[in-house]
Amino acid sequence: MGSRVGVRPRAVVVGVAALIATVVVAVLSLGTGEFPIAPADVVKTLFGQGTPAHAFIINELRLPRLITAVLVGAALAAGGAVFQSLVRNPLGSPDMLGVTNGASTAALAVVILGGSSTQLSVAAVAGGLAATVLIQLIAGRALHGFRFILVGIGMAAILTGVSSYLLTRGVQMENARALLWLTGSLDGRDWSNAIPMALALAVVLPVLLLACGPGLRILEMGDDAASALGVPVPLLRNGALLSAALLVSFAAASAGPVQFVALIAPHLAKRLTGAPGPNLLPSIAVGALLLTGADYLAQHTLSDNVLPVGVVTGLIGGGYLVWLLTTERRAGRI
Repeated sequence: MGSRVGVRPRAVVVGVAALIATVVVAVLSLGTGEFPIAPADVVKTLFGQGTPAHAFIINELRLPRLITAVLVGAALAAGGAVFQSLVRNPLGSPDMLGVTNGASTAALAVVILGGSSTQLSVAAVAGGLAATVLIQLIAGRALHGFRFILVGIGMAAILTGVSSYLLTRGVQMENARALLWLTGSLDGRDWSNAIPMALALAVVLPVLLLACGPGLRILEMGDDAASALGVPVPLLRNGALLSAALLVSFAAASAGPVQFVALIAPHLAKRLTGAPGPNLLPSIAVGALLLTGADYLAQHTLSDNVLPVGVVTGLIGGGYLVWLLTTERRAGRI
């Protein structure tokens, strides 16, 4: 892209601190439940030195859910960072611009029709990508400014209406399954959910980090300035947008439309690092921590029953959104 981005020590510190915190929460989560396991025994089991009972509980029952939470949080954060960078707006989150709604509506149709989990995942990915392409076609070439945001919000409203209609056509058992999925849940997740998410991250993240990351930082200065510096603006914009939409769609396929992680994680990363640009690596680390922590609260703290993780992220994210709107209004940016 004709640019070089140096390593920022503060960004490294934020990323490492978030990763360490994620590991701590992960060990606590793996050891907490109906059969409690001490943190030292959790670590021993992860390194293959635990008892058969501990190995079964951790590796087969708890670890797939935890890995899914880490991967989904990372994917949502990366997608949110790219969207906010492209639209140059703090509210430019894929779960507010119709991308997540596209994945949700397509997957909901499969649930109502009684489709399999594999069909649901395929539909969610296809729906998220289709919504992204449609929004981009309607909004036109420019992604920054309020035009793209307004089109995305309108698309989200339409898809929400379609989802509500689909719920009226389903039977009670199908609707209960659909409502749980629409809330965003990690309950019952196994390796069949974690592995596709891991493969998607393995393919898409290098593209975003190596091919798009430096260019996105320059693109925030404006299309003309980026072009003058040798950045292929249309190719970069379209590639980054579709890559981010792919990550968000896979996340929705794995855990449902978990709200607000894609909005909060990039904001926190940028505030903590104080650096311009999408801050992809710190955002990914913060996103993994946010969803892992939210899932721990959903399972063990906020209720006697296990809550869908989307309930916790909704409570946290709603409060953060109100605070963000207030600060942006005072700053005169909205």
